[in-house]
Amino acid sequence: MKRALFCGGMIVAAMTLGCSNAGQQTAGSESQLRADPAPAQNTAAVAAAEVGKEAVADIHGAGDTHDKINGKATFVQESTGVKIVVEVDGLTPGKHGIHIHEKPDLSDPKLISAGGHFNPDGPSHKHAGPTDSERHAGDLGNIEVDDKGHGHLEISDDALTIEGPRGVVGHSIIIHEKVDDLKTQQPPGNAGGRVAGGVIVLATDGQK
Repeated sequence: MKRALFCGGMIVAAMTLGCSNAGQQTAGSESQLRADPAPAQNTAAVAAAEVGKEAVADIHGAGDTHDKINGKATFVQESTGVKIVVEVDGLTPGKHGIHIHEKPDLSDPKLISAGGHFNPDGPSHKHAGPTDSERHAGDLGNIEVDDKGHGHLEISDDALTIEGPRGVVGHSIIIHEKVDDLKTQQPPGNAGGRVAGGVIVLATDGQK
């Protein structure tokens, strides 16, 4: 009888210890779950801090037209992408292809030194229009120029940011001589030569 009571007591003790350990593990798991959202909140805070950041580009004509074509492009970070506004004077009336190009080098008179279109997604993304999903991030479509030579473009682009791997800063904005057909691959858009451009930099307080 005494042996039976002893064995029963051991079983109860083991069950009690097991339940206690299980409770500690459950409590620990719940604490870990409550702690996990912190990184997401930090990420959201960083994203929110980027909203409102601005970049600019002073646009001038290529080669001998440097002082004949003048304008400005502004880039503002929004929560869902970048708002781009371009105002430029001195262009021929009609539509002109406009893109963000890879390099901030405008030293060549024909602006060839700016390289190709900004395409952080690699070769799987081809030249297309600004509403196509698998396009170059730098494909902005066309800017419309009125009969007085003034061009205006205003779009929001969710493929771009101000800085970072998809950032516009450190690249250039280029305007072409002809309309971009939004489909031809070589030469991209069949938009002709490069008639104007500007290097994209972070905006200073005086430029905002």
